[in-house]
Amino acid sequence: MHAHPARLGVDIGGTFTDVVLEIGENRFSTKVLTTYAAPENAIVDGMHQVCAKAGVTPSAISQIIHGTTLATNALIERRGAKTALITTKGFRDVIEMRTESRFEQYDLNLTLPEPLLPRNRRYVVSERMDANGNRLIPLDLQEIEALAEALRTADYESIAVGLLHSYVNDTHERLIAEVLAEKLPDVMVSLSCEVSPQIREYERFNTTIANAYIKPLIKSYLGRLKSRLADEGAACPVFLMHSGGGIMSLESAADFPVRLVESGPAGGAIFAADIAAKHGLGKVLSFDMGGTTAKICLIKDQTPKTARVFEVARTYRFKKGSGMPISIPVIDMVEIGAGGGSIAHVDAMNQIRVGPESAGSEPGPACYGRGGEEPAVTDADLILGKLDPKNFAGGSIPLHPDNSAKALHKAIGQTLEMGATEAAFGLAEVVDENMANAARVHAVENGEDLSDYTMIAFGGAAPLHAARLCEKLGVSRCLVPQGAGVGSAIGFLRAPFSFEANRSVFMRLSDFDPAKVQALFADMSQEATRFVRSCDAEAAILRDHKIYMRYAGQGWEIPITLTAEQAAAPDAATFLRLFEADYEALFGRAVEGMEVEITVWSVNAYTDQAAITPLTEAGALTAVATTATRPLFDPALAQTVEAAVLARTALPPGHIAQGPALVTEDETTVVVPASREVLTHADGTLDVRTKETSQ
Repeated sequence: MHAHPARLGVDIGGTFTDVVLEIGENRFSTKVLTTYAAPENAIVDGMHQVCAKAGVTPSAISQIIHGTTLATNALIERRGAKTALITTKGFRDVIEMRTESRFEQYDLNLTLPEPLLPRNRRYVVSERMDANGNRLIPLDLQEIEALAEALRTADYESIAVGLLHSYVNDTHERLIAEVLAEKLPDVMVSLSCEVSPQIREYERFNTTIANAYIKPLIKSYLGRLKSRLADEGAACPVFLMHSGGGIMSLESAADFPVRLVESGPAGGAIFAADIAAKHGLGKVLSFDMGGTTAKICLIKDQTPKTARVFEVARTYRFKKGSGMPISIPVIDMVEIGAGGGSIAHVDAMNQIRVGPESAGSEPGPACYGRGGEEPAVTDADLILGKLDPKNFAGGSIPLHPDNSAKALHKAIGQTLEMGATEAAFGLAEVVDENMANAARVHAVENGEDLSDYTMIAFGGAAPLHAARLCEKLGVSRCLVPQGAGVGSAIGFLRAPFSFEANRSVFMRLSDFDPAKVQALFADMSQEATRFVRSCDAEAAILRDHKIYMRYAGQGWEIPITLTAEQAAAPDAATFLRLFEADYEALFGRAVEGMEVEITVWSVNAYTDQAAITPLTEAGALTAVATTATRPLFDPALAQTVEAAVLARTALPPGHIAQGPALVTEDETTVVVPASREVLTHADGTLDVRTKETSQ
């Protein structure tokens, strides 16, 4: 009988499903191939594997926390429910007209992404609110009833309701919902006043449509998952990781599945922030590379950067503006199609291109021997000596180097007259440079110098590429924590229960109304707290307050953080001082004499987390030598070298090994090039650093 509760973290990725069982200080993990047709099958399989390792039955699990890419994939692949939009007359084409921004100014043949719903699935009603919430045109209930009959005839599964200015007055949206509930009781309804009550109708409508589009799929999946887990003996509460970095109840996730769109990557950022706190790091570059994508996130003062809007399914070279905007609280990160399964080809200009298409788990890279014939990043890693073909995924998936060599020769070598090793080198360098460039752009956009940062690498493929990324970015240190291969699943177990409530209420500081602001914060605090209490009825709840401010005439705002005291006793002069300080820090100077306005207000409620005790620095280090070696291609030297091969358990805390080296474990391999060395900290974290740094 275990004295500590058993908690299970599950992350469904594009290639692997990661499962982690944590009992006190003990952790048991596994990776199984994702089963696309029924994702719950991989979860159940992985759960039984880790329970067997721990010597417990599924009935011992007290809590399951789950993150998934199912919502993201459904939006990218356009395989959601048959959905309709009801909007204000005159605004039927908002989601197709988008904004005036062009994501590629010099492309004369620019093709904008298709909206999620075609025009014949977008319906209008005669109603109108003004920007202050005053009713200009009342809603005609007979018109809504007639529309409901038309929607019934068209056999829709889900309906999104997005009316102009409903974020400030939701009366009409809720009246429409009442009629639909009566006339179409089996059809799911999503209201923009609940999904994303914020200004900017393009982003709000699109978010509400996305929620409605995936709601039947996710609700069905979550219902099946809970039932299947109960049948297998795990009849415990199931929670979902949301995009903002917290945990929400299964019921809330089923109602607002759009909040799950970045749930897996968010878990990874929480994992990296936890490691940063343990090691006392103020500036961290989180690098998460799995089977399908790579994600990069800036973490300052152990807190991941957050945003209110992000994009899904970018269609044009990952350029900002070419995707589908989703307006919800989210951890801000840049994501590119560069994972272990990303497929390479040679374009018309004889340049190697990688991704965003992925081999996934079905059929997988060519080396899996499951029918894949196109070369993926994993094939290049295998040919370059980064992977052991007999010990991939703990030996559960044998790899076939001959298949990789054939695929690389066919797709790259024949065209560019290269051997398999040179083709693999080119493929890997393209991938690493793509990721390095994405990191540089993300840093510049946020005014950061990456040379001041420490990288934290996790995900099955990240430790294979992290050191090369550091060489390209001028980053001197990279930490690879224990359990890096299943980092996002571990992050789920570190996340608080949380919910962020937002309101769009326009207010200029010259018309500041303290009483109205107090009531607004109290209302949002009550809403956010109610969501958190649905997950945890007893834990202490903390709250963060933010306002989004700008100068009059500007198009976008900057977030301003308030203390609890400043939110409880709002004051225009205090808000102005905070805004000017943050604006000057971002843009170099404040603007004298201009009117300042607030557009969005936010309260994030979350459960308190246990304090993290920082680790002490390693003292004198003991050198580790090994006789086992393996050929490894070092891209910085552009040649093959003999690399020491060490099991991670053979490098205990306080020990150091010189590169080139390969540190192996069941879920990943840490590549240490000739320019680096690796030491182990007290918590088992590997510290890959330049040799000059430690000397």
